[in-house]
Amino acid sequence: MKHFKPNLIKTALIAGGVAFGSAPALAQQSDTDAVDETAVEVIEVSGIRGSLQRAQAIKMDNTSIVEALSAEDIGKLPDTSIAESLARLPGLAGERRNGRTSGLSVRGFNENYVGTTLNGRELLGMGDNRGVEFDLYPTEIVSNILVYKTPEAGLMTQGIGGTIDIQTVSPLTAKETFAINGSFEMNGEDSGNPDFDNNGHRISFNYVDQFADDTLGVALVVADMESPRQEKYFRGWGYAPANPDKAAEGVEVPEGTVILGGNDSFTRSAMLERTSIAGVIEYAPTDDLTIQFDALYIDFEENDVRRGVEEGGAEWGTSEYTITGVEDGLVTSGYYDGFHSVIRNDSRQQQAELTTFGLNVEYNINDNWTATLDVSMGEVDKTITDIESYSGVGRAGVDGRPLTPRSWTMTSTGAVYSDHPTLDGVDLTDPSLIQLAGPQAWGGSLAPVEQFQGVEGFGPDTAQDGFVNEPIFDETLDAVRLDIEGFVDWGMFSKFTAGVNYQEREKAKDNNGAFLTSPLWPSSESIPNPIGVADLSHIGVEGVVAYDSLALYRSGYYIETEAELFENGRIGDTYTITEDLLTAYAKLSIDTELRGIFITGNLGLQIIDVDQTGTGFNTTTGPTGFTAVTPISDGSSYHDLLPTLNLSFEVAENQFIRTAMGKVLSRPRMDDMRPNNTVSFTFNDQQIISENVANGPWSASSGNAQLRPLQANQFDIAYENYFADSGYVAVSFFYKDLTNWHVSGQTIGDFSESFIEGFHQTSGQTDINGDDVLDENDIVPPATFNGVVSFREDGLEGFVRGWEVQGSIPFDLFHKSLEGFGMFASATFLDGELDNGDAVPGLSDETYSLTAFYESNGFEVRVSGTKRDAFSTETRAVSLSLAQIQDAGVEQWDAQIGYDFSESGIEALYGLRVTLQGQNLTDEPTIRTNPGDARQITEFQQYGRNFLLGVNYTF
Repeated sequence: MKHFKPNLIKTALIAGGVAFGSAPALAQQSDTDAVDETAVEVIEVSGIRGSLQRAQAIKMDNTSIVEALSAEDIGKLPDTSIAESLARLPGLAGERRNGRTSGLSVRGFNENYVGTTLNGRELLGMGDNRGVEFDLYPTEIVSNILVYKTPEAGLMTQGIGGTIDIQTVSPLTAKETFAINGSFEMNGEDSGNPDFDNNGHRISFNYVDQFADDTLGVALVVADMESPRQEKYFRGWGYAPANPDKAAEGVEVPEGTVILGGNDSFTRSAMLERTSIAGVIEYAPTDDLTIQFDALYIDFEENDVRRGVEEGGAEWGTSEYTITGVEDGLVTSGYYDGFHSVIRNDSRQQQAELTTFGLNVEYNINDNWTATLDVSMGEVDKTITDIESYSGVGRAGVDGRPLTPRSWTMTSTGAVYSDHPTLDGVDLTDPSLIQLAGPQAWGGSLAPVEQFQGVEGFGPDTAQDGFVNEPIFDETLDAVRLDIEGFVDWGMFSKFTAGVNYQEREKAKDNNGAFLTSPLWPSSESIPNPIGVADLSHIGVEGVVAYDSLALYRSGYYIETEAELFENGRIGDTYTITEDLLTAYAKLSIDTELRGIFITGNLGLQIIDVDQTGTGFNTTTGPTGFTAVTPISDGSSYHDLLPTLNLSFEVAENQFIRTAMGKVLSRPRMDDMRPNNTVSFTFNDQQIISENVANGPWSASSGNAQLRPLQANQFDIAYENYFADSGYVAVSFFYKDLTNWHVSGQTIGDFSESFIEGFHQTSGQTDINGDDVLDENDIVPPATFNGVVSFREDGLEGFVRGWEVQGSIPFDLFHKSLEGFGMFASATFLDGELDNGDAVPGLSDETYSLTAFYESNGFEVRVSGTKRDAFSTETRAVSLSLAQIQDAGVEQWDAQIGYDFSESGIEALYGLRVTLQGQNLTDEPTIRTNPGDARQITEFQQYGRNFLLGVNYTF
């Protein structure tokens, strides 16, 4: 078996024309590390084996515990997004959102607790918080990705889970490249909506070259993508206590039995469009000076429609129902006599632009010392326009409207509906029957609006025919960094590095929204310009009439009433967060020998000075019934000290024991840092007359601009055995002691200043005084003016620990006839919780990944699978807010087959490569359930298989 040192691997790869990224992970080596290149075998391996070989070299050469991912060729990872590629690495797990792997967990912590950088600089996300939505970043820009599982002092962007550094190409060391990639994409499911199809495309252009006697290097990537998604969706409202009196003859309903209270289910079609431009210019006019400028621009837009029905069921929609089946505390079948179905034609458009620039100047002061200046700036603008449009058999308040009766059966996909045993149904696909008006009186918030008052039989609550949520996010990040690095001879220490980094970050959210009302209110009209039928056969319903609600809204059809006028939480969720961070660090690199064991590593310390400020609004209901707003500002200043130690012991040739200790942190979530106090009053008569504060009508919620970072003390130990140039096995254990986590706190507040006489009172529809007469004596003010105030605070503790097992096995080790076959596999086993019993967001108990491949003479076949257990996550809820849910986990299998014509012997086809990919081949659904009973499905999503036919040509 051939043995080789890490620095020899790297030297061989560079000599073979392979470029590494420009991040500090592969910084310039010392003269003492130099080797005789004539004695080094040049490794010219492409494809997946070359990718694994380069990733192994990076992992082996690092003094921290890392995972590495390397593009097979410049700008070509094997997957369609960075998220899919990263999800296959040990200790990492992907999260599907709307059919795409977008979220990512590292060692049990989702992307909000993972630092993400581009060429060593913090990367802005395009989401609500700090977390990066990895599916929005094209694979074409990537040379390598490095996942730091243990911290080191030179990492300016840290996370409790780890740090992910995306590295672009270094054009002065990369081979000359001129390549065009194109692919045709098709979803295996036919579109359930008549105005969308299931086809898309990807095309990219990659260029790398050197000029001026190899002192000037240029790299350019232009990529464009249209990617379709289809989805079948069921969402249960929740599960209510079942009434035993509603049981059919012979059916028993034990105490504690629950029943589905309603659903809103739809068929979704989406098209993601993304244009990306990335460029790197590298200039080395002398041996001592290197200047690099890089830029990234991403223009992202996703349009999707969700068409279906929203229907109340037993208990929450109607009391007229019959139970026909019960199993182990769950009603499994029954029928109800009717609900005025709400047909939903919802549309969402997400638009975002990311722009980031970086300038890096490196100067060799002398043979031993180097100074580096790095300046960067980034900006993200994102707008979500989410339209809800309601229609049905007539406006709420109109007499004689037909009800929709249904039978239902609970299945593994949620509820499936069928005809009522005795009552006729309603054809929701008939445009002559359907009116563009809200069938349910859900517009209670419109009560103060004079325009909707004074019409007999139609109160303001009948005036909601839709809603638009339109939050706007703006975020900027500017940083300046200065480092000095030098080789020293201080005993066991071989290098000293120190630096300072100043960073300004600001994120603003303007939470816009409006109620939508037909201009004919209280009358209504048929659907303008229906476009067909949306298919709902996955829930047993024929479908609903379809129309373009976004176009209807943009045409100015609806009357708009701004929601912030009387929704206290609307402007209460409008805020600006600013952060100024000054970080100084020092790091000593360890390079020594003890009793024949080579020891490398680093010892370091970061000192972070933080000044954070939040501006927002306190909101309550004013005397006119409209929201009263008071601007507020708050913040905090503090210091953090982060010590780190990484050690690597080469206990035998190419066998390492690595260990690390350190303190890590994640900055607080942006939405938790908003300074606000939003007052709510519940118009429920029983709560209004209750003297129990916890059950009273008053409540409030607030953020906390003084939150400290989430923190943990971390210990790691790992064994790694590199037995071949593309073969190794590794086992690692880690423990994170969570010393500060954020938790919901509560206190008692006095709401007497928010009380409005004649407004905050009982309805008069409950016999308050017990005289069996409903009169003015039953209209009373609240029994208490105290209530519970919820807020975010520091102080929760917990832990996460885990084992990671991984291996890369080339099968030719077993027999020469198996050359070209190989496998990469990993398993992660985690355990952890917070002291209050809550789950750590993103933690799955078990995660598995497997990639098996064959590559020879131009042919390539690859099969990959990932599986993760249930985990806690969040989803969009009311007003696009984020709500905590439990995801049941997912198993996904993908495959790829390809041929590189450079191996065909046909000179005219040299440089041509053709691939066929299949994703989600088992059509695995995403399922979310109530904790404790997997049959109580709250969400079921099925996306279909996805196929891509790709062509790559390198000139």
